[in-house]
Amino acid sequence: MRLTSFTDFGLRALMRMASEPDRAYSTAELADEFSLSRHHLTKIMATLAQAGIVTTRRGGGGGARLARPASEISLGDIIRVLENDQALVNCFATDGGDCSITPNCRLKSRLREAETAFLAELDRSALTDIALPPLAALPHASPQS
Repeated sequence: MRLTSFTDFGLRALMRMASEPDRAYSTAELADEFSLSRHHLTKIMATLAQAGIVTTRRGGGGGARLARPASEISLGDIIRVLENDQALVNCFATDGGDCSITPNCRLKSRLREAETAFLAELDRSALTDIALPPLAALPHASPQS
């Protein structure tokens, strides 16, 4: 299974947010740290906020925070939210896709089981398990002379 860049970028942002969960993070700050598009990250944060994973506030002192403790946010839930519109294979699409072998396909059930197992494994871990070290704890490179 390949995750989209949308999910990859969302996971990176959440890993940073979990490092200091009481702090609000601006989209610009997170985008700069991970060399991401601010526009793309804004869409990701909106998706996470709509799902109740983060809360956002505009203006001075605003930013995004985890909506609940990182220990209560499973990796499986994050993946389900961020990969919501991405079917593993065409026939898993909500409209059934355009597969010509659906009536006789024996692969679909096996792929569904594999996808379920993948998410079940991620459900065993929480965001707290993959939190990055706080920025203050990271060694900083010394300036070049």
